[in-house]
Amino acid sequence: MLEVQEANQILSDADCLYSEAAVEAAIATIAAQIIEEYASLNPVVICLMNGGLIFCGKLLTRLDFPLEVDYLHVTRYGQDTEPGSLQWIVTPQQTLANRHVLVVDDILDQGKTLLSVIKSCRDQGAESVRCAVLVDKQHDRKADQAFSADFVGLEVEDRFLFGYGMDYKGYWRNAPGIYAIKGK
Repeated sequence: MLEVQEANQILSDADCLYSEAAVEAAIATIAAQIIEEYASLNPVVICLMNGGLIFCGKLLTRLDFPLEVDYLHVTRYGQDTEPGSLQWIVTPQQTLANRHVLVVDDILDQGKTLLSVIKSCRDQGAESVRCAVLVDKQHDRKADQAFSADFVGLEVEDRFLFGYGMDYKGYWRNAPGIYAIKGK
């Protein structure tokens, strides 16, 4: 747990990479793309907790077609800043067999978590599985160089990010923009 003063200093010292307005514009663009692809498919939208919560919530209000929402909670970080092994905490309750599934997450970093989630959805018999991420971090450490998100809001440099669902030691998921830790 961070002290309030330390948490406030993190935000104060951080570099704002994308303002709230820029992030909201990116979400609107993704929503338009998803509407074009999914409006007639009756999809299940799966939010990856906790990181995908804010992005998914803001995205859902822009999708003007019938859909079902579910969530799963899987983590490689916990409260750490370095990834560990994948931990499945909550799995979706919706039946995914013969359904079009859209997985929504905050960030595509190395992609190990998203690849595991997509594989799990396919293993459950989903007719199609695609993913939307708010941020795609640009680097050459992807788990599978051929993998990319189907819908991407913003691209960012390889830094430690927080805001709009991404956190720093559990804090600042609620930051009004996308920020990078100073010096990281």
